[in-house]
Amino acid sequence: MPTPTTKQNSQSLVIRRPRVTEKTTDGVSAQRPVYTFVVQSTANKLMVRRAIVEQYKITPVKINMSVVKPKKVFTRGRVGSRGGFKKAMVYLKPGDKIEL
Repeated sequence: MPTPTTKQNSQSLVIRRPRVTEKTTDGVSAQRPVYTFVVQSTANKLMVRRAIVEQYKITPVKINMSVVKPKKVFTRGRVGSRGGFKKAMVYLKPGDKIEL
């Protein structure tokens, strides 16, 4: 049985998870709501916009992208690294809301 490779499945894979931290949730209560998502490393603004419209049925006003680089950490006498990721800050119209 072949696996379905539709546009819908590829759109849902663009957004990995919402990034919920103190800093990101402070922007939600402001005049213009801002939501932050961890996205695929190959994603661009157009792909994120389409995925937001498909998943949450809301059209974003603006999207900013940022790459968080991996960092070296020292834990229990060993050197390791925390992986990097790409994040997207999604700005909505005042009054719009995304239920996470």
